Amino acid sequence: MKLSFRFLHTADWQIGKPFGNVPGDAGADLRRQRIATVRKLAEYAAAQQLDAVLVAGDAFDSSEVEDRTIHQMLSALSPFDGPWVFLPGNHDAALVHSVWSRLRQLGPGPNIIIADAPEPIPLAHGKVVVLPAPLRRRRETSDLTGWFDGFVTAPGAMRIGLAHGTVANRLPAGTEAANEIAEDRAVSARLDYLALGDWHGTLEVAERTWYSGTPETDRHRANQSGHALLVEIAESGAALNVVPVPTTAYRWQRLEVGIVDGRCDAVLAALEGVAANPQQAVVSLLLSGAISLAERYRLEEALDSWSARLHHLVVDNSALHEEPTAEDLEVLADSGILRTAVDKLQNMAGDPGCADRDAASVALRMLYLDHMRTGGAR
Repeated sequence: MKLSFRFLHTADWQIGKPFGNVPGDAGADLRRQRIATVRKLAEYAAAQQLDAVLVAGDAFDSSEVEDRTIHQMLSALSPFDGPWVFLPGNHDAALVHSVWSRLRQLGPGPNIIIADAPEPIPLAHGKVVVLPAPLRRRRETSDLTGWFDGFVTAPGAMRIGLAHGTVANRLPAGTEAANEIAEDRAVSARLDYLALGDWHGTLEVAERTWYSGTPETDRHRANQSGHALLVEIAESGAALNVVPVPTTAYRWQRLEVGIVDGRCDAVLAALEGVAANPQQAVVSLLLSGAISLAERYRLEEALDSWSARLHHLVVDNSALHEEPTAEDLEVLADSGILRTAVDKLQNMAGDPGCADRDAASVALRMLYLDHMRTGGAR
């Protein structure tokens, strides 16, 4: 007789996330991928013959997602016919009229369990009891996991908590919800495992207490996102076996490059090291330092090429400024532009006290780039 309980812990799918900062087809692809990643989770659970999948909140980005999106999500679950336990989180709270009430009206299969009430959910013929702490609104002022402590389960039954929020004293600023969870909840409630959502990275945050993170990375943050957790509990009170399972399709990377020699080689090298598959890379590039006009032209040409190769590229060059060389100014003078005008712009751009310094710098750059792009390269 099988004694252990093996399940997948996941959270923060945020199906329907708009990705408004990634326009056009690139953003649409990111939205579609979230459904595809859910299907990947279902296929993995089926292939591993797992006992259940626990979703610790924010399966949906909001309660306003279209019915079509709900149908797509349900279809993505179909490869795994075992129990799916869904906890309402802060993005998809269990309101009177919510995405969960609409989902129920669609008549999902009996293996789709919506944990929208603080009531025990028996699994594996009672061998396991899931204790959920659903959010009824986006922000709660009390610890909704408190009821776990007093609930009595049958002797030998495994106790698994399911919650969405911030573990007190354990996380840095930046979590999505203010819904605080006691840092010793797993101990005080005698839990074999506490499955959490809200923090988008994979993290063991306290004893027997894990955030799975989002399975599809969705922001530029080094927090080990893009995983689900394969959890195995041999019996109540036994040691855990928790294995992060890589799931993300898109890699979100932040590159910060300071130019110290006036050349853009360091920027190009950083981009070359982005990923084996650049079409799956969402890159934020932060540039600083000083660069010549000739190198700025070279950089702009390269960034145009990389923008087409990467899934999405956003460049912040607000801390990058031009320092024209004598060769740069000679190119402008030879183009027929009056040297006196070029000299004046150069003087303005190099004067820290000039109110129009930035405008002069931009004017020099635009003159140079326009000249080079209209066939003036030498």
